[in-house]
Amino acid sequence: MAKTIAIANQKGGVGKTTTCVNLAAFFAAFGKHVLVIDNDPQGNASSGLGIEKHKVKKSVYSLIVGDCTAKEAIVGTGVDGLDIIPSNIDLAGAEVELVGLENRENSLKRAIASIKNDYDYIFIDCPPFIGLLTLNALTAADSILIPMQGEYFALEGLSQLMNTIKLTKKILNPSLEIEGVVVTMFNSRTNLVNSVAEEITRYFGKKAFSTRIPRSVRLAEAPSFGLPITQFDPTSTGGIAYKNLAEEMLNRNRDPFTPIKNLSALKKKNQ
Repeated sequence: MAKTIAIANQKGGVGKTTTCVNLAAFFAAFGKHVLVIDNDPQGNASSGLGIEKHKVKKSVYSLIVGDCTAKEAIVGTGVDGLDIIPSNIDLAGAEVELVGLENRENSLKRAIASIKNDYDYIFIDCPPFIGLLTLNALTAADSILIPMQGEYFALEGLSQLMNTIKLTKKILNPSLEIEGVVVTMFNSRTNLVNSVAEEITRYFGKKAFSTRIPRSVRLAEAPSFGLPITQFDPTSTGGIAYKNLAEEMLNRNRDPFTPIKNLSALKKKNQ
């Protein structure tokens, strides 16, 4: 049965979608069968994996409101072993429609129950706010991965996020755990960034990943081509960082994986 990981932080611009897309792609490169659920109305994970959002007919919105099954909403990507349930702006309406439903926080969990045996990992990309969409993701998830930008403002709102996780565990999903915290947009040459990263490590202890994701032009460019970094430039600093993060996560989960012998070959393999 798939382990479901929600990637969430109520602060925008911290690299949630970048982390979701590229971790999922590297998990697939390591031989895992992976599904991305684009639970953000902006649909950036969808476009980052080459999905033309305006052509999407069955989406996360369709799934949540009961217009289709999970299997009907799944779309293949250009990456071997990686599928996606895409999103588009229609999902913005789900926040309003869910309000009137009974047991509304469990809508996504119920919808994906039938496909959990079809994958090794399911990554849910969450919107940059705490609302019903994010609560649905946290209720459906086994764990939450928290990307945090390596800047002072990343620490603001941390208590709110931790309180949301605590309440979700207490009321909606007692088994929810913190998968880990990853520092993104990291610049080791800046003293402030280093001190913030150290503060995050002190606060979260072993939950903080040792891998830190650097600021990277190639990571920023890849989505405009509809490609994860595995296909766009796997040997870039950003590509290597996400490969290392994927390895670290799999090792933490004690999940054996197939090593990548030639990183540059990934780009050729998937084109």
